[in-house]
Amino acid sequence: MKKIADSIPTLTAYFFVLLFCYAGISKVLDFENFQVQIAQSPLLSAFAGFTSYSVIAAELIIVSFLLVPRLRTIGLYASMGIMTAFTIYIYLILNYSDFVPCSCGGILEKMGWTEHLIFNIICVLLSLAAVIIIERQTGTAKLKYILSSAAVIVSSSILVIILFLQSEHIIKKENNFTRKFLPNFLMEAGKKSLNHTDYYFAGTDAENLYLGRRGTPLILTEIDHKLKNMTTTKISLDHSDHPFKSLQIKVRAPYLYLYDGTVPVIYRGHLKDSIARTISKGDAYFSQLAVKDSSDFILRTQDSRTHQYTIARLKIAQKSTTTLFPSILEKQIDGIFDCDGMLIENQQHREEFIYVYFYRNQFIIIGNDLPKVKRQSSIDSIFKAQVKITRLSNGTNIMNAPPVRVNLNAAFYGNHIYNVSGLPGKFEPARLRKGRKAVDIYRTDKGEYIGSFYLPAQKIDDVIVTRHGLYLISGKELLSYQFRKSL
Repeated sequence: MKKIADSIPTLTAYFFVLLFCYAGISKVLDFENFQVQIAQSPLLSAFAGFTSYSVIAAELIIVSFLLVPRLRTIGLYASMGIMTAFTIYIYLILNYSDFVPCSCGGILEKMGWTEHLIFNIICVLLSLAAVIIIERQTGTAKLKYILSSAAVIVSSSILVIILFLQSEHIIKKENNFTRKFLPNFLMEAGKKSLNHTDYYFAGTDAENLYLGRRGTPLILTEIDHKLKNMTTTKISLDHSDHPFKSLQIKVRAPYLYLYDGTVPVIYRGHLKDSIARTISKGDAYFSQLAVKDSSDFILRTQDSRTHQYTIARLKIAQKSTTTLFPSILEKQIDGIFDCDGMLIENQQHREEFIYVYFYRNQFIIIGNDLPKVKRQSSIDSIFKAQVKITRLSNGTNIMNAPPVRVNLNAAFYGNHIYNVSGLPGKFEPARLRKGRKAVDIYRTDKGEYIGSFYLPAQKIDDVIVTRHGLYLISGKELLSYQFRKSL
């Protein structure tokens, strides 16, 4: 019996040699996949680069210690430490993570998380037993090896907890463009074929979506949220003798609005009425419009003095007023191309809006306290617009090279921004993206990044989020998706 007990340290050492060789070599052979999976870990994603290399190195170094008899004790302590770290990691995944990610290579691919937690605990106990036996064989004081074992276990546990807390802070507040993907976040709920490719979302109400068409701007299409019933309405204008270039329609129930912006005219009509009447004429030229209420609008316009884009507010009353807020859009290069973006309405909170820059990692939350706004950065690292501008002899500016498009589109619902990103993040190989676009979710009340998911469709023409889920126009298809997990 004593011989069996004396052989436990050696047998344990060989067991860990096989375990770590298998785990380390399997990670090396499929390193890209291992690094991607670490990047998607809710605990370690911020340290994916460092962790992916250090784990492999640690496993192989421990193997070398275990194979040398005079270093075997150190190797067993190290085995105890790394297995304790893996155990705490899995415990945190199962109990404190927003989601349970994919496996990370090696034996993890053959076991479930709970089974691997049990396996790790057994490995910790086995290494502890081996350490106790080998320390007794060498005559080490009992108190010394007890304190040493406790120090290894406690320090390994604290290290993983610190990494977890730091990773959460970095990912949500100081992200280095490492996405945390929410697995199986979208569930397809419906699909509707469209007869043209120029549809866009005009708005929504409690039960319906409203679509406009660029080719036939006076046609409003109404479709229920289950994408079953579709009807169209032709809108008549009380005055239509204007040189419109791109007439658009917007719905903020119970009203609909038509506008162009190159012509300073805004029409308003009731959704139950097919006639839209002029409510503003000659008050402001603008390029984008968002509706606060039936007589109050947020505009993106150009300052006549600086010729730069600026946010403005148009109030229509007995005497209409237009107020410019030049401090909201921040000039970096020319104040036009570098400030280009999208003005988007909150589909739940009617008096809140965002302005999402196309070419930099920032969006602006606009409320009632103009010119006071809240600025929030996206996880992309491009803080300055990468656009090259050439000024022509006639005074106009043109872009002389394709810009780097950071943000493609966005939707705003409640306290969440769903931003369609134009760029891949770290550890996102093309074979995983497959040409699809990533949507990054942000909380505006806490100013933090929540997570990401891929849109199933490759072509993204327009996107909107309602209380029923996410809706997407892709070519001649209208797609609806529900979220599997509430945010």
